[in-house]
Parts: sequence; structure tokens; C-alpha cells
Amino acid sequence: MVKNENILDLRGVYTSFGKIKMLRNINIHVDRGEIVCLLGSNGAGKSTTIRTILRLIKPDKGEIYFKGTRIDGMKTYQIVRLGISVVPEGRRLFPKMSVLENINIAIASKEKIDDTGEKLDRIFELFPVLKERKSQLAGTLSGGEQAMLAISRALVQEPELLILDEPSFGLAPILVEEFYETIKEINAQGTTIFLSEQNAGKALGISNRGYVLQKGEIIVEGSTEELLDSEEVRDAYLGKE
Repeated sequence: MVKNENILDLRGVYTSFGKIKMLRNINIHVDRGEIVCLLGSNGAGKSTTIRTILRLIKPDKGEIYFKGTRIDGMKTYQIVRLGISVVPEGRRLFPKMSVLENINIAIASKEKIDDTGEKLDRIFELFPVLKERKSQLAGTLSGGEQAMLAISRALVQEPELLILDEPSFGLAPILVEEFYETIKEINAQGTTIFLSEQNAGKALGISNRGYVLQKGEIIVEGSTEELLDSEEVRDAYLGKE
């Protein structure tokens, strides 16, 4: 990992829905090569943070930078083209399209269809089962296979930063284990990862650092070791797993 090379930086970010304050003074940074997790219970503001990074929600205040370029005033498609891909909560596949069609939509979105074969080779190396299912409709895949497809659709765009929003949601425990091993492998291949999760134990098991979000505010941050040693984190998250 190249240390201290900042790739994502949120500085004093606030957002709201109408009169309801959703995020308050969010300061998060992710360095190139890291896995950084954002922990919090349902409704803490994790998805709102991700949607704000992608400018699906306009921040009221603060600044967001990607590789040193300020992005909070850009449109979503411009941000994605800079090198950010996201696997959204719920995966949001096209259920009546095949595995291959779901992947090719992402390739076409970046107008890089000339090297489709090479891109698919990497995907099928990570997820051999998708090669077997490439003509199958996405809606007929198992939950684990749909999770693989959602990550594949993001990876095929060759992002520098991969954002995962609740990736283990709805997966059986044995699949969660396998899924997190794959996330580690993707990171080892050079992709920086920002991971939003309720499953604190699994997320901290692969992360370099983390932040804990509660009611729209960062209440704890630190290295994996520091968070694992935090009584507040253990009582709120780890004791229930």
C-alpha cells in the first residue's frame, strides 16, 4: 500500500432532508490501497453518506474531494467517470436481463467495449459461477450470486475506489465469509475500498481503519485495533454477533 496518498476526503459535510438534519460535520478520509469501513446501525446515515459522496444528495455544507479534485459540485456521472464505482444497498440489478447483459451495461456506460473480453476474464476468475450463469436472468440467481454480479458490474468499470453499501445484507453466514474473502482479494489486486456495514465484526476483520456513525455523526474513529479495543464499539456492535 502507498501510504498517505489520499484518494477520498470528506471535510465538514452536512446534509439534510427538508428540515431534518441527516449528516453533521462528517470528516472521513480514505488513503489509496486501504479498506476503510463505515459502521453504524440501520438509519445511522451510512447510505446517506455514500449518496452524498456520489452527489445523489446535495450537501448543505462541506467539501468532498476525490484524488485531490473537489467533486461535491459535480454531477453523479462525472464523479463515476473519475474512477468511483458503487455497489448500492439492495444491489439494484436488472432482474429480467442476463448476467452478461447486466455487466455489459456497466462497460458501455464508460464506452470501453473494445476490451470486454479481458474485463470479463477478470470477473470470471473472481466469480467462476457467473461464467456458468452468464446467460441466466439476474432475477433467477441466488442471493449470493446476485451479490457477486453486483460487485462484478462495479469492478468491470475498473474503479480506483470501490464503494460497497451493506454488501453482506441478506446473505447466509457461510456466504458472508466467502464474500469478505473476495473483498480482500479485490483490495489486494489494487482497488481501494470504502465499506459501509452493520456487520461490524466482519468489516473490522478486513479493514485498515474505520468510522462509527450514529444519528448522522461520527462518534468513534481509528485503526481496526483501536475500534476493536473500544468499549463503545464492543458493547454496541460486537457483542451482538
